Amino acid sequence: MNHRHLDHDRLSPAAVDAIIRRGGWRDWVRLRRAAHADPIIQGHIRRICDAALLDPEGAEGLQRLSFWQHYVRRISASVG
Repeated sequence: MNHRHLDHDRLSPAAVDAIIRRGGWRDWVRLRRAAHADPIIQGHIRRICDAALLDPEGAEGLQRLSFWQHYVRRISASVG
């Protein structure tokens, strides 16, 4: 998935947010691989999900955000 504001392939926080909220299956596979390989990506996921879920009325894609929040907690716990 190409984030509309980015012209590179780096997974910035904005790109991670776009993938979580609007990405498809292939995008999620890419994000999953990146999260396993890079603790910085795990941090992006954690911060995005935690912040968005604090305001559930304004959060778009609650199930997606909740899934990724729990997923990154699980992989972080298994590594450390």
